[in-house]
Amino acid sequence: MTNESARASSAGPRVLIVEDDPDQRELICEALRIHFADRRDAEFVGVGTGADCLEQRLCDFDVILLDYNLPDTSGIDLLEQITGLCDVPVVFVTGNSDISAAAQAIRKGAQDYIVKLGDYLFGLPIVVEKNIRLHALKQENASLQAKLTATLEKMRLKNIALEQSMQKLQTMAATDHLTGLSNRRVFAEILDHCYNEAARYKFDLACLMGDLDYYKAINDTLGHQVGDKILVATADVIRSNLRTSDHAARYGGDEFVILLPHTSIEKAIKVSKRICRQMVPATSQHTRTSTGITLSIGVSSMKMDQPASADAMVTMADRALYVAKDRGKNRIVVFSEIGSTPQSLITRSAG
Repeated sequence: MTNESARASSAGPRVLIVEDDPDQRELICEALRIHFADRRDAEFVGVGTGADCLEQRLCDFDVILLDYNLPDTSGIDLLEQITGLCDVPVVFVTGNSDISAAAQAIRKGAQDYIVKLGDYLFGLPIVVEKNIRLHALKQENASLQAKLTATLEKMRLKNIALEQSMQKLQTMAATDHLTGLSNRRVFAEILDHCYNEAARYKFDLACLMGDLDYYKAINDTLGHQVGDKILVATADVIRSNLRTSDHAARYGGDEFVILLPHTSIEKAIKVSKRICRQMVPATSQHTRTSTGITLSIGVSSMKMDQPASADAMVTMADRALYVAKDRGKNRIVVFSEIGSTPQSLITRSAG
């Protein structure tokens, strides 16, 4: 129970009677005094005009009993002024028995409407108590509703924060923390999906394995911070040359892998060349030399190499990469052009 509810049930009510007939005003006050005689805090104030009503501290009252017709204003107009100033229940007590007047009063904000007929004075104190309790309950419900709304809003914001945290965790779990590319675990899932889809629908799929040339020497001479910047720059170069359907991952250390769905071996070589050409200008600012750092790439293809599995296609690209490194680095080597002996190796210049 709220403080208002507790006060309404124990303390005497504070009632403002707005009645232009002094005899009626006194009769109403007397009926209330008799009924609430055991409530020592009960207070009943009577006024005869709308102006006198508005001079009172309206919010100090528990209920206002208002006549429909006043000498200086109408009860409806005064009701609108009262409800605009404070939240206090207003009960019309009037000789106007017109049903349309009662309906208008209720629509304008009156909580009840009592007609001065018969022994209305005997029931009036009960009406006063009822409306005070109803108003206290309304305030309590409004307070609970406000608290519920605030709680729901807090929960909504917490859920948003939780979803953002979950998305962040999922992103962290799926990407390499340094380069922002997919990590090796996620790449394995993407590889299986792309391979199975290409095999099922008979479209081509190219795989590129890239490895930075002389990266260890850069790390040893310029430090790991510079090495990390070079890895980030490499990832940016790779990312800028991919379509939305392509996938790139940091495979480990300074090694990168790229999947190009619906891509022939010829187009894969073109993508590889673009990446290699952009490596030097993208990394020279970090190596503090005009040469920058280069990249060796091995390429394999579904239609050209007919790999038996997804892993086999990556292994083919990795073998081609090994040949590119062995043949002097800064090379693009296609697995299908690797013969059975080292003398038959065919390499392509990254330029």
